[in-house]
This record gives sequence, structure tokens and C-alpha cells, in this order.
Amino acid sequence: MNRGGKLYTLTYGDLTSVVVNPIEKKPLFHYWPGSGALSAGSWGCNLRCIYCQNYTLSMVDANPERSSYTSPEAFIDLALSRGAEGLSFTFNEASCTLLEYILDCFRLAAERGLYRNLNTNAYLTLEALSLLVDAGLDSLCLDIKGDEAFYRRYCNGADVEVVWRNAMEARRRGLHVEMVNLLIPGANDDEGCIEEIIERTLKLGRETPLHFTGFYPAYRAWEYGLTRRTPVEVLERAREKALEEGLRYVYLGNVPGHPGENTYCPGCGALLIGRYGFSVVEYRVTGDKRCPECGCPIPIVGEPLL
Repeated sequence: MNRGGKLYTLTYGDLTSVVVNPIEKKPLFHYWPGSGALSAGSWGCNLRCIYCQNYTLSMVDANPERSSYTSPEAFIDLALSRGAEGLSFTFNEASCTLLEYILDCFRLAAERGLYRNLNTNAYLTLEALSLLVDAGLDSLCLDIKGDEAFYRRYCNGADVEVVWRNAMEARRRGLHVEMVNLLIPGANDDEGCIEEIIERTLKLGRETPLHFTGFYPAYRAWEYGLTRRTPVEVLERAREKALEEGLRYVYLGNVPGHPGENTYCPGCGALLIGRYGFSVVEYRVTGDKRCPECGCPIPIVGEPLL
């Protein structure tokens, strides 16, 4: 809110959903496997994606008359009391609606030994990203929605170059980054769009995990003709292409029980982490983070909590 030329936040500490989720639900597959993150968001978003699956939160404006308040200290205490190993701000675009609150929470969380994650569309300034990193942000689950044409048509004309710029900056600053692409039939599942996402993810490093997840229609998707769920075959082809082009860790989402949920050694192909949905059912990475069969180093941040 702008009062007399001074900006005031309407959402500081006004949290919507607050729940401990498996970190795999973000999805993050190479970051504290099997751990739980106290996950929270607020109201609103800086994009207006017409298919948003969290639209009941992201498309609602802040309203001080109905707001609640959770102090940063209370939020950290809640995480510890519920046995969470870290924090995740998610559900809406918290980087724009909860920024000051996140900064305060991350500073406290670092002091208390909790990890600090942000699920984000990465549509933020470099200054905001720097503030988050300086406060203790150590991982991003980054939603890359499509190519320039996709953002223009379905995401209120946002500039995809800002997203990729921030992904590169996050890697440069040493953050753990996993990329997530929701594949939508008839919108971003063509070969050209998938190829661009693969090529640009490779520039982040071939060990950067890339998740292709299945779409189901939500919000205003029907108005734009986006009425079909993603066929598993489309997800599988995208994964195969990404692996062929050199990415080492490519996953499928929203297909529980599919082998594409698992982590395999890029050296010998051995199964390293077996998953079912958001659960880790098998973990074979050694204590020094190598494949037990061939010794190939496996990039895992943190320790497994199984």
C-alpha cells in the first residue's frame, strides 16, 4: 500500500497454508532427501498464469480485515516443534508478497540450524535475490513455465529472460537449484519449447536436476482451450530427450510409481534413490555421496533423513 509516497506491506506474517511437507513435494530431489519442510505462503502473485493450480491463494489480494499474524520467531518455533528440518516458502509467489518476512525468518532459521528453501517463478529483481541469499536462502525450486511466446500468452506477458537471468545468478551465488517445467498439452509441449528449456538448463550445469511434471486443468485453463491432462508418453519423451542431450538428472512428476521418479547413477545406471510419489522408499547413495556400484560422485545437498 502506498501512503504519502511510502510503501507498506499488507502481508507481513499473514500466512495462508502452513504445513510440514516432504521436501520431495516441492519437488526437490537432491536436497535433504526424506526431510520435512515447514511450508507456508501468503496471498497474491506477480504473474497471472491462466492455468495456476494454486489460484485460490495466488489470485487473491491481501485484505488486512481478514489477515492473521505469525511472527518470525513463532514460525521458527513451529517448525522445530513439528520436527521439520527446514523452511520452504511456497504456494504463492512469496518472494514478492512476503519478502521482508522471509528475510527475517531465514536469518532466524540459519541461527537455529534449519535449511531455507524458496519455491519461485524467479520473476524478481537481482536486488531482491541478493537480499534473499544474504539472509540465508540456500535453495531454489524454480518454475520455468515455457518459452517467450508461452509467457506472453499465458503469463501476462512476463519476460522469460528475467527468469533465466535469475537462475544463472542463483547458481553463481552457490545456491542449489532444481528446475521444474509443467508440460501443458497444446501450450508448451512442442519440441521447440522443450528443446529450449533443456538447452538453457544445461547452461546451469549438466548436474542441474530438471523435473517435467504433468498438468491438469485449473483456474481459467478451459477458457484458453487447455483442457487435457498431460499424457505420460509426452513426459517420457521430454525426459528421454533431456538425458540424450546431456542432463544427468531428469525426473517426471505427478505420475506416482513411474521409474522416472527415481535417481539413477549417470555413470553406470544403478538405481540410487527409489521414490513413490513424495516418499523415498530406497536410498543407496553412500555416506560420501557416491554411487555404491561405480563410485561416481552424486550431487546431494544435506544428509538423508529416512
